[in-house]
Amino acid sequence: MRAEHIRNETPFTLAGADLVACGSGALWWPDRSLMVVSDLHLGKSERMARRGGPMLPPYETQDTLHRLDDEIARRDPRAVICLGDSFDDDAAQGGLTEAEILWLSRLMAGRRWVWIEGNHDPGPVTLGGTHMGELHEPPLTFRHIARDSASGEVSGHYHPKATLNARGRQVSRPCFLYDSDRVILPAFGTYTGGLRSTAPELCGLMRREAMAILTGGFTVEIPMPRGAA
Repeated sequence: MRAEHIRNETPFTLAGADLVACGSGALWWPDRSLMVVSDLHLGKSERMARRGGPMLPPYETQDTLHRLDDEIARRDPRAVICLGDSFDDDAAQGGLTEAEILWLSRLMAGRRWVWIEGNHDPGPVTLGGTHMGELHEPPLTFRHIARDSASGEVSGHYHPKATLNARGRQVSRPCFLYDSDRVILPAFGTYTGGLRSTAPELCGLMRREAMAILTGGFTVEIPMPRGAA
């Protein structure tokens, strides 16, 4: 498949809204000065240790916050929407260090901040901001999990990733998926993994003409890879 765009961000339009898919995994809506991130999964290593799972290096929260800080500094948004699963479970926000709490508070200061409810957590109610099941910001609707009949929808949850054949090798990256109805964001958090775009769950949601925008140091837009028909 041929890459349509190669740069560190890719513009596209959804329901008449001009949006930008950023290489970091954030979504930018310039006309509203609004930035969207999904599936931060802060505290994943702490949650796995607490539940007796495999031990992971305990730096994922700091890494995610560093990248979020960089994107906020670059865009200086008036509003930030976190599209759910901001923490890895209900108890994970209690595992934040004081320094991490202060870090988040600094990022939130002076701007509208919306926590959308996810399936892993209901939103960090002790950290301020606005907590909502979903947000209607016409012409778009922001929620955690896509709905079949929705239009103008911005969601996350699936942690989509896609594979590109490049110079004789396969490159797999987190990606945005979009069509005329919706965009599904990649997971922004570290240690989040991903679901291939060829999975039935994603093929069933996205139209045949859907596109994938691979993230990273530069973005690459390709037709959404699908499994065999």
